[in-house]
Amino acid sequence: MPKTTIHPPGDKMKKAIQELSELLTTKPGKSRRQLLEQVAIKFDLSPSECAFLERHFKE
Repeated sequence: MPKTTIHPPGDKMKKAIQELSELLTTKPGKSRRQLLEQVAIKFDLSPSECAFLERHFKE
């Protein structure tokens, strides 16, 4: 039986925000779009969650 974990609804976004913040500081050579796509895939973000990150992490 596969092990599943249940996370609170906002937990995924908190982790995605933290990850994106870290990536923006540690990988300045990559574009914001590339980093956002990487985070979106990793955390399986919805289009509205991606739009939220785009709005709040503008240059």
